[in-house]
Amino acid sequence: MSNNQEPQAPKRVLERSSYPEYLRLNEILRKETVGGILLLIAAVAALIWANSPASASYFAIRDFEFGYEPWHLRLSVGAWAADGLLAIFFFLVGLELKREFVAGDLRKFSRAVVPVTAAAGGVLVPALFYVIVNLSSPESLRGWAIPTATDIAFALAVLAVISSHLPSALRVFLLTLAVVDDLIAIAIIAFFYSDDVEFTYLLFMLVPLALFGFLAQKNPKYFGRHTPAAWLILLPIGIATWILMHASGVHATVAGVLLGFLVPVLRKAKDGTVKMPRPNKPGLAEIFEHRFRPLSTGFAVPVFAFFSAGVAVGGTEGLMSALGDTVTLGIIAGLVLGKPIGILLTTFVLTKTTRANLDPDLRWIDLLGVGMLAGVGFTVSLLVNDLSFAQGTEHNDHAKVAILGASLIAALAATVILRSRNKHYRRVEEAERVDADNDGVPDLFEERDR
Repeated sequence: MSNNQEPQAPKRVLERSSYPEYLRLNEILRKETVGGILLLIAAVAALIWANSPASASYFAIRDFEFGYEPWHLRLSVGAWAADGLLAIFFFLVGLELKREFVAGDLRKFSRAVVPVTAAAGGVLVPALFYVIVNLSSPESLRGWAIPTATDIAFALAVLAVISSHLPSALRVFLLTLAVVDDLIAIAIIAFFYSDDVEFTYLLFMLVPLALFGFLAQKNPKYFGRHTPAAWLILLPIGIATWILMHASGVHATVAGVLLGFLVPVLRKAKDGTVKMPRPNKPGLAEIFEHRFRPLSTGFAVPVFAFFSAGVAVGGTEGLMSALGDTVTLGIIAGLVLGKPIGILLTTFVLTKTTRANLDPDLRWIDLLGVGMLAGVGFTVSLLVNDLSFAQGTEHNDHAKVAILGASLIAALAATVILRSRNKHYRRVEEAERVDADNDGVPDLFEERDR
C-alpha cells in the first residue's frame, strides 16, 4: 500500500442506520408495539374462552360458515379472518418491503446483506430442526415451515413489557430482520402451501392486479390527497384481485403482498422527476401505510389471533399429550433453539468471511438476545399451521400449544439476556440523546457508507 493511500476502515455489522431512517423505523416500532399488546390480549382471551365451560360457543362461532358459494367464498369465520383480514396485514408487509428496498437503508447492499443473511439463517435452521425431529413421522413433515416466522408485533410487545432500552441498531436490525423474514414466509406460502392451482383464475387475477398498479402509478398524488378515491376506486379492484387469487388456489394473502408491491414508493416532483420520499413529502406507499396500519394492528391481526389461538388444552393430560407429539417438539426446538442459532451463526459467518466487525457498542450476547426475541412466533406461524394441518385435528391443536409455549419460552429467555444488559443500553441511549441535542442530526446516526 502506498504512503498516500489511507487504510480502509473495517466494515461494521449492525451499525446504526441513517438518522431519517432511524426516525421512521422508530415510529413503526411504536405502532407495532401497540399492535403486539392487542395481539397478546386477543390470544389470552381466546385461550380463556376456549378452555372455559362456554368453550362450545367459541368453536361454534369460529367454525360458522357464510359467503357466496359460487365464487368459492363460503368460508368459516376463522377462514375469513385468516384469508381475508390477514390480506390487509400482508398488504402492509408488501408496502414496507418495497419501501425498505427502494428508499430505505436496505437499498444499499452493505446494509441489506446482514439482515437478509440473518433472516435466511433464521428460517433455514428452525426448519431443519423441525424436520430432524419429525423424520420418523412423515405425516407431520408438512408443518416444517411453522417455526420459521417471527412476529415483530409480539416481539416488540415483549420489549415494551420488559422496558428494555434496546439500542437503535438492534431495534432496527430486529425490524428489518422481521421484514425479510415476512418476505421469505410469503414465498413459502405461495410455493409450498398452494394446492390444486387453477391457472385460469390466476390469469384472470392479473387483469385487476395490473389495473390497480396502473392507476396507483399513474395518479399517486390524486390517491394520496383524496382518501375517498382510494376506497372507492382502488379498494374494489383490490378485492377483485383477492377473490380471483383465492379462487385460483394460491393463498389469498399473497394478493395483499402483490398489491402492496405495486404502490409507488418514490414521489414525482412538479417537473416530472422522480425523488425520494421525505417526512413532509411522503410517497403513496408511506401514505397508505399510515392509513391502513391502524386497521391492521388494531383490528385485522388481533381478530385473526383471536380465532386462531383458541385451543382446548385439555388440562394436564392434554398438555402431556401435546408434549409427546413430534410436531410440538419440532416447533419448540425450531423457535427456541433454531431461531437464535440460525441468526447468530449466519451473522458470525458473515463477519468472518467479510472481515467485518460488530458495532463497538454491541456484543455477541446482544445479538443472541435479539435472536431469542425473534423466536417469538405467532401470526404467520398460526397461519402456516392452519395451512399445514386441518383445524380441529390433533396436530393442529398441538401446534398451537407449541407456538404459544415456544413464544413464551423465547420471550422469557430474551428478557433475561436483554435485561442483564440494560445498564449498558442506558449508557448508549444517553449518548444518542446527547448527540441528538447537539445539532439535531446526531453523528452516531449519520450515514457511514457514502
